[in-house]
Amino acid sequence: MSDTIKAALQGRLETMKTAQLQAGPASAALRQDRLLRSAKLITDNHRMISEALSQDFGHRSEYQSLIADMATTVTMLRHSAENVSEWMQPESVEAPYPGMQAWIEPQAKGVVGIISPWNFPINLAFGPLAGVFAAGNTAMLKPSELTPHTSALLARLIAQYFSPDELSVVLGDADVGQAFSGLPFDHLVFTGSSTVGKHVMRAAAENLVPVTLELGGKSPVVIDKDADIAQAIERTLTVKTFNAGQICLSPDYLLVAEESVPAVVEAAKVFMANSFPAIQANPDYTAIISPRHFERLVMLLDDARRKGATLISLAPEGEAVFDAATRKIAPHLVLDVNDNMLIMQEEIFGPLLPVKTYTTGDEAIAWINAGPRPLAAYYFGNDTARQAHFIASTTSGAVVINDVMTHASIDSLPFGGVGASGMGAYHGIHGFRSFSHHKPIVVQSAEGTSNLRLRAPYQDKKAAIETFLQS
Repeated sequence: MSDTIKAALQGRLETMKTAQLQAGPASAALRQDRLLRSAKLITDNHRMISEALSQDFGHRSEYQSLIADMATTVTMLRHSAENVSEWMQPESVEAPYPGMQAWIEPQAKGVVGIISPWNFPINLAFGPLAGVFAAGNTAMLKPSELTPHTSALLARLIAQYFSPDELSVVLGDADVGQAFSGLPFDHLVFTGSSTVGKHVMRAAAENLVPVTLELGGKSPVVIDKDADIAQAIERTLTVKTFNAGQICLSPDYLLVAEESVPAVVEAAKVFMANSFPAIQANPDYTAIISPRHFERLVMLLDDARRKGATLISLAPEGEAVFDAATRKIAPHLVLDVNDNMLIMQEEIFGPLLPVKTYTTGDEAIAWINAGPRPLAAYYFGNDTARQAHFIASTTSGAVVINDVMTHASIDSLPFGGVGASGMGAYHGIHGFRSFSHHKPIVVQSAEGTSNLRLRAPYQDKKAAIETFLQS
């Protein structure tokens, strides 16, 4: 990374900070305008964006792009626009002395940096912006270099819809991303792997920049013994096959009773036959993002097989299980797994689903708790007491009962991780709160009672304090 590029990034940030200070606090109308312009950028250009996404992936399901990267994101932006006037209102608090006033004033932090990933380039850039703009901030965006066509298109479109002092885009490789994460932002949002998240947090710490880290991890699916297995597999594989499993919230492994494994395998085959009668030539099935990511997933399968796993390909009859030319990999169930397999150690980020067996529900919970805390945990079962036990006994960014990933599309819920799966949250009002400084305001009374108790001489006040401490 050259000093020239570092200086250019620093200069861009300083210019944006100066512009924001000179403009003063953003009104509700301006915040709504920025949010609705963001939504309009997406709706006006959704076909072009979808084409760029497919070009970057090799093939990206158009429907998946339209619903996850565009419709869901537009909903988030419009939700913030509809509610920001209410969110901005000061919060009154009870003052401890007569005549004193106290309240909490939400205030923009300043310029927020956003490092967005490749798997949902629109959603994970403009999703945070729904909170960033609602809170009155401006932003610098660093999109992924792994989706170059989409990132370049975003840079062009953003320049058409926003002034560079409102929202600017920085393009470049991982070295540019490293320099970006070291800038003295007023807040930094990173979405990506836990490994890179550590580097981002370390770089931000140099300037004491607060961070929101949206990471990932191995999100488990527990299928209890009373669950409807066909339903559980249908709902799990619906998400595991979406974007070919390249989702931070994707189910990473199943925990099922040993006697349920044959039913799980059969249900998976039925689901695939109904949903994906073809894969390689199927426009609904998305490719793996790059040759490197494709090769890694194949390696995970090979490693598991060598170490004793049984691989169940869910490829349609007569089709290859994977094809390097299309970078499409058929979903696989991986049975007989053990802790030595890489597939049980790393976040998979693809259409591979290990199946681990348990004897009791507490054994399944203990397995989850022995690992890093996941971004989400999914539980299938109809006993409300066991549902409550699972919720209380595990720690994860979220829990979904009898479904997978549903929480991410509910704007009234916070979206974020815990521990190794991240810190901080956004979506809806939770994004507004995360990207605001909640400033306490106090207006002293005419009598100044709280000030007088600190004023010397103290002898005439001491007895009252001693009485209080002895009460």
